Amino acid sequence: MAGRPFRLIGSLLVAAAIAAGATVVISVLWAAIGGGDLPLHGWIALLIGVFGTVCLAWVLMALAFKSDREGWDDRVDNRFDPGRDEDDKP
Repeated sequence: MAGRPFRLIGSLLVAAAIAAGATVVISVLWAAIGGGDLPLHGWIALLIGVFGTVCLAWVLMALAFKSDREGWDDRVDNRFDPGRDEDDKP
């Protein structure tokens, strides 16, 4: 259990590195297509947007894996699902 905080910090650092790399790539592509210079507020907005997207994807995938490991998907009551056939009853 002692390694768990280090795994979380390592994952967050990886997410930050991905966000920073994506920001640099996007800014280079922006300059390549003839876009204007990005002011400081643009850099901040771009970094927050990319980092937020990466973090959101990371959290949603973690929740999907946690749900699968703990069996939450198996405990769903589908008796009233309109797409369920009568012969699919347990």
